[in-house]
Amino acid sequence: MLRIGLIGFGTIGRAVAQALGRGEVDGAALAAVLVRSRARLRTDDPTAYGALFHDDFAAFVGAGLDWAVEAGGHEALRQWGPAALSAGVNLIALSAGALADAAFHDELVAAARAAGRRVLVPSGGIGTLDVLSSAALGQLDEVRLTSRKPPRALLPPDQAARVVASGRAELLFDGPAREAARRFPENLNICAALALSGIGLDRTRVTVYADPGVERNTHRVTASGYFGDYEFTLRNVPSENPKTGRIVALSVVKTLRNLTRPLVVGA
Repeated sequence: MLRIGLIGFGTIGRAVAQALGRGEVDGAALAAVLVRSRARLRTDDPTAYGALFHDDFAAFVGAGLDWAVEAGGHEALRQWGPAALSAGVNLIALSAGALADAAFHDELVAAARAAGRRVLVPSGGIGTLDVLSSAALGQLDEVRLTSRKPPRALLPPDQAARVVASGRAELLFDGPAREAARRFPENLNICAALALSGIGLDRTRVTVYADPGVERNTHRVTASGYFGDYEFTLRNVPSENPKTGRIVALSVVKTLRNLTRPLVVGA
């Protein structure tokens, strides 16, 4: 039985905890949750798993974890990712955008190597990473991501209201994935994951629109190279947090299932 820890208990962490609690991952169970403050947890929350919650990192990793799922954002990954690896815990990292910082990327990889552990980045809200990483083994010439999200997912309320009132999509960014991940840390972890699986953070091009004409977080990926060409469009239903889609938590559950299943398709 794999013992799973969660770093963060927001929309994604809560959904993953509920899936584990329902037994949706054979051979895995929730063993610990790391939060900023136990005192701030809602006492009436039926998903507040009592003694599993910790605001002390030593107690968290002391729960005998096999894998930790980082679902707490860039700062959580920076603070606890290398520490978890050094403590002998494998890591599933959702905040791939933090890896746009080359120094942190190298620190995380070095920590994994030194401890003999692994870091997995789920497909999250972007998908297509299996195709792209396969294509990257040959000659991959161009990768572009165009993201369109409802204005409230990308902008402060007053600016979002202005864009909605205009009725027109507003271009917020057009440039390399490394800069996009830095500029939109809560929205574009997907662009970092896409870039890292393909031709890199500096060659992958990203365009971002705040678009009042879309209700779903919409991502169009195009790629070309030795393998041919592909175009892939995703229209993700937002979760209760408009910055992230429902598919993100499901991708974590799928990754956990792949750790325990005897047959894995799409690896």
